[in-house]
Amino acid sequence: MDYVIIGNGAAAVGCVEGIRALDQTGSITVVSAEPYPVYGRPLISYLLEGKTTEEKMLRYRPENWYKKNGVALLSGRTAVSVDSAAHQVTLDNGAVLPYHKLCFATGSRPFVPPMEGLETVEHQTSFMTLDDARRLSRILGDQKDKRVLIIGAGLIGLKCAEGILDRCASLTVVDMAERILPNVMLPHPAALIQKRMEDRGVAFLLGDSIARFEGNHAVLKSGKAVDFDVLVVAVGVRPNTELAAQAGCAVDRGIFIDDHCAAGPDLWAAGDCTRSHDISNGSDRILAILPNAYLQGETAGLNMAGGSRAFTKAVPMNASGFFGLHVVSAGSYDGQRYLEEDPETGSYKLLVTRDDRLVGFILLGDVERAGIYTSLIREQTPLSSIDFDLIREKPQLMAFSRSERAKKLGGVQR
Repeated sequence: MDYVIIGNGAAAVGCVEGIRALDQTGSITVVSAEPYPVYGRPLISYLLEGKTTEEKMLRYRPENWYKKNGVALLSGRTAVSVDSAAHQVTLDNGAVLPYHKLCFATGSRPFVPPMEGLETVEHQTSFMTLDDARRLSRILGDQKDKRVLIIGAGLIGLKCAEGILDRCASLTVVDMAERILPNVMLPHPAALIQKRMEDRGVAFLLGDSIARFEGNHAVLKSGKAVDFDVLVVAVGVRPNTELAAQAGCAVDRGIFIDDHCAAGPDLWAAGDCTRSHDISNGSDRILAILPNAYLQGETAGLNMAGGSRAFTKAVPMNASGFFGLHVVSAGSYDGQRYLEEDPETGSYKLLVTRDDRLVGFILLGDVERAGIYTSLIREQTPLSSIDFDLIREKPQLMAFSRSERAKKLGGVQR
């Protein structure tokens, strides 16, 4: 059996490990556009901040992981076409890879909206990859004299701001939304995070957008202007679906997959390039988060190798931090809300329930037991079956029955 995986991120890792759980002898080829082994992309802001190193980033899996799993890694190569009828992948160097089973783990790419005069900006970059981080580090240099403008107040833009703030003279974030983190955060906790960042020196221009660039001079639609030396475009991402569409898969922004991560005959897909079913609100949408990517990849790999595994527990989830303020959020915010807030410590806890289920939460500050809340959402645990009053006040395993505690601790129910 010849397996081909296009992509080399968390979804690809899950796919390899899923395949090898059932098939130890089939050939696996991973096509990677980047010239590196798999690495932790969320760490690139910490790399610029000096909190990690490239060596540590490249240890998402051990150095011998590819060899140990019998994987042929084609790094620095790009798949340019997939012929699903002939079961062949053509690479940018003309090489043709035959396959029996193929997984699209193609991820996403930065979205750069049309902005007048963008081509006149000399020093500009996106912020998604190790190469982006390297480029930004070179541009900033060591003098801390650069004025930085970031377009986008989502997770990517804000983590970039945190990573480089101490390496620049000033930093301004512009977003057309009225608040930061508009896709993952409610207004009040977003305002708390924004204040934390403003207290550290980050300036925000929200509810505004770029009208045009004149070199290092940005004119906003409100009439305001920002002078800068370095531009980071972090507006958002777009799934890489072109190869899947060419292969005959159904695509609408993301690749359509079933519960087994199948996208077509002998074709599977996983990760940021797919549409997932969000069990917290019943919608089908892009869920570009690392845990989801790995679990989908593992599911695809197991099924490619002849198994039968369904992945039906996808939820939006983000765990991050901004200048020492830990933040974890998950699920949907549509339902009955329970709120605790302590302005003195800066802690904030919002739990959202609906139909005897926990469907979402936001934690700022104390996030130590966030995994219990996430588990309740993923498992769709009836709240009437547990001591939810106890979990609501202080999440702990004692709120579960003995058998449920054993499952969560990896024990055996007798």
